[in-house]
Amino acid sequence: MTIKEAQDQIDNWIKTVGVRYFSELTNMAILTEEVGEVARVMARKYGDQSSKASDLQKDLADELADVMWVLLCIANQTGIDMTAALMQNFDKKNIRDASRHKENEKLL
Repeated sequence: MTIKEAQDQIDNWIKTVGVRYFSELTNMAILTEEVGEVARVMARKYGDQSSKASDLQKDLADELADVMWVLLCIANQTGIDMTAALMQNFDKKNIRDASRHKENEKLL
């Protein structure tokens, strides 16, 4: 699935099953919640925090997909083509960071 296809499928789902998009501000709050759930899984699986019984059913892939879903909802409702945005972001990083990381002693 391409990013465009994902945006289109989400838009169709929202308009048929979800009725309508939540407001942009509500979706920003939901995105923050979803990122927090990713952080919780990461802290317990890869970090030093111990898991509670309720944490054991949490799946990192599912939580990341939730983040992507809400991110693409925000892109859709604000008219952003995420394929184009990501390509522009690659261009920016290739110019700005062309040698930055290779010269970073912390990464050597």
